[in-house]
Amino acid sequence: MLFNSFDFLIFLPIVFALYWFVFGKNLKLQNLLLLLASYLFYGWWDYRFLFLLMFSTFLDYFTGLKMFEAKGKAEKKIWFWISIVVNLGFLGFFKYYNFFIGSFADLLSSFGFQSNPWTLQIILPVGISFYTFHGMSYVIDIYYDRIKPTTNFIDYSVFVSFFPLLVAGPIERATHLLPQIQSKRNFNLNQAVDGSRQILWGLFKKIVIADNCAPYVNDVFTNYEVYSGSTLALGAIFFAFQIYGDFSGYSDIALGVAKLFGINLLRNFAYPYFSRDIAEFWRRWHISLTTWFRDYVYIPLGGSRGSIGRKILNTFIIFGISGFWHGANWTFIFWGLLNAAYFIPYMLTNTNRKNLETVAKGKMFPTLNELFQMTLTFTMCTVAWIFFRSETMTDAFLYIQRLFSSDLFTIPQNISMMFLVILFIFLAAEWVMREKTHALQITIRSTPVRWAIYFILSFAIFTLQGANEGFIYFQF
Repeated sequence: MLFNSFDFLIFLPIVFALYWFVFGKNLKLQNLLLLLASYLFYGWWDYRFLFLLMFSTFLDYFTGLKMFEAKGKAEKKIWFWISIVVNLGFLGFFKYYNFFIGSFADLLSSFGFQSNPWTLQIILPVGISFYTFHGMSYVIDIYYDRIKPTTNFIDYSVFVSFFPLLVAGPIERATHLLPQIQSKRNFNLNQAVDGSRQILWGLFKKIVIADNCAPYVNDVFTNYEVYSGSTLALGAIFFAFQIYGDFSGYSDIALGVAKLFGINLLRNFAYPYFSRDIAEFWRRWHISLTTWFRDYVYIPLGGSRGSIGRKILNTFIIFGISGFWHGANWTFIFWGLLNAAYFIPYMLTNTNRKNLETVAKGKMFPTLNELFQMTLTFTMCTVAWIFFRSETMTDAFLYIQRLFSSDLFTIPQNISMMFLVILFIFLAAEWVMREKTHALQITIRSTPVRWAIYFILSFAIFTLQGANEGFIYFQF
């Protein structure tokens, strides 16, 4: 079920009404409703994969209890590795089996050995990367005695499968979400209003920004051989806004929907395209995944401790894994490694934590230096996005080669001036509200003005719909 579908428009009010007006005084029934609603939400796509979700949930719940009850470190470690290996085994099979088989066959072919690899027609379960990481963080935290396991299977199941975050995050932690699930929740009008605003802004980002970028991006990346360098540059820029509008729009809707049920999820985006360096960008982009890899992979590897060589190696490992998490393609891995190469100079000069505050905080305009830094960082990210979007490494390099051609500074082809104006207004709105958690967290006292803004955004969503494509991160 998609957030921007008619089905969800019916589903959400029904669950909301039952949650507050029928089961509002009974926490156990509220959580049971959330679990059943989450399974309906997920099963709407393909009910067969519900069994995989349920198995993964039970596995981590059971192994969590067994680790806590273990009489020694050795027994605890056995249960821990059972959970990790099985979870990664399912993820590896569904997401990476054909990639590894194909890559191995290519390797043999490069040495003159011909093979007929046995590939499978595997359907990737939506959200498997996200709910697998939910469960793994729970198991890892129990193993290191950071938390105690819950004995309530319903509560744990809601933590794993809470429908707003189930298929595309944010990736939650048990330390943050489970206490909210286990605590009595009272309806908060201000929280619900803020959630509704965030949903509206997320829908605008997805339907008006991302979905209107999509046709142009698809055409340019498919036919990059025939377009001018300026058109390819604009196509790459549009993809940067497509993936931002698509994924951060999804996250805004997820956070907003959760607020309707009295639950606060982890923030996933913090205006990343206003970053002044690549380190700041990664503190603001897909925050829940970045911090997950930092806490559960990077720091255990040694983090920024040790020799310079070790720091560089850890950085490449963490960004390479991050790229591979996004998909079974060398383009994603290269995208991750390229971001590592961007990041390392800041790490080696100890400037990777220089820009912690919001750019031009308390000011209307940035300085010329800040503007230059943001432009440079956005350009670096956009070049990296070319690899993320391309089908093959060859396509990516040919795209970049064609981009930096003699016609780079000509007028781009097939461009809609009206959409450029909309994109500029969108950027201006996010800039003005960059110190808030989302761009509709407005404090305007005039009720008519506020409702005029809501009406304009709603009108735009219904009249300026783009390609109506699925959310990009569903494939990850």
